[in-house]
Amino acid sequence: MSAHRKTIILTAILTMVGVLSGRATAETKPQDCFPLTQWRGWKSPTPQLIYIKVGMHDVFAIDLNESNSFLKAPGMHLVSYSHGSDWVCSPLDLDLQLSSFPGIPEHLFVKRLRKLTQEEVAAIAPDDRP
Repeated sequence: MSAHRKTIILTAILTMVGVLSGRATAETKPQDCFPLTQWRGWKSPTPQLIYIKVGMHDVFAIDLNESNSFLKAPGMHLVSYSHGSDWVCSPLDLDLQLSSFPGIPEHLFVKRLRKLTQEEVAAIAPDDRP
C-alpha cells in the first residue's frame, strides 16, 4: 500500500472519529446539563442543600456530602471552577468552594446534582428560591 493511500485512509478514519465524537457529545448532553455561564444565583435552605438558578427558569439542587453551617452566613460566596469544559452534567463537574472576603475558601463536596421539575421549583419556599 502506498504512503499516499495510507494517508488518505488515516485521514478518513480520524475524520470519522471526530464526527462520531461530536455526535456522541451532542446526543449525550441530557436536559439536565447546563453551562456554568448560565448560573444566575444560589440559596441554601439547609446546611446540606444548595439550590442554583440556571438561565431564566431552571433550578438545580446540589446535595452535599457534608453539612456546612456557613452556607447561610452573611457575606458568603459560592465559587465554582471549570477545568476544561464549562458544562455541568454530574457532581464531578462541580468544583465548589465557599468563600467570604477576606477568608480562606472551603471546598464543598457534591454528592448529587439534579434538575428540579417545575412542580418542585414551585414548592420551594419563596425565601429559599435562588
